Amino acid sequence: VQLVESGGGLVQPGASLRLECAASEESSSPYAMSWFRQAPGKEREFVAAIASDGRTVYHARSVKGRFTISSADTKNTLVYLQMNGLIPEDTAVYYCAAGSTAFTATSYDYWGQGTQVTVSS
Repeated sequence: VQLVESGGGLVQPGASLRLECAASEESSSPYAMSWFRQAPGKEREFVAAIASDGRTVYHARSVKGRFTISSADTKNTLVYLQMNGLIPEDTAVYYCAAGSTAFTATSYDYWGQGTQVTVSS
């Protein structure tokens, strides 16, 4: 499966962005989908995940209450990450990943190319 992210950009602190992740093919069984991010000089970190049921969600403590992961359909072919109240520490390349809800990047086989989010005044 191929994943394509979109929706990144340069915003001021306090602004909102919505990232999208589109899966190129529909599997007979839905994939669990996740978002990770990687800032310069740092390891890739878990942000949020949505299980294959399209309803069960997980969010990292650092973004809980500000970011929300959701799916446009029951097969998770289009997954969103709504980001509100952005702060400079959220600046990173955001990646979509498929196949797990694990918190570690090594658990995933499928990755998108990433989309840059920059929060700066």
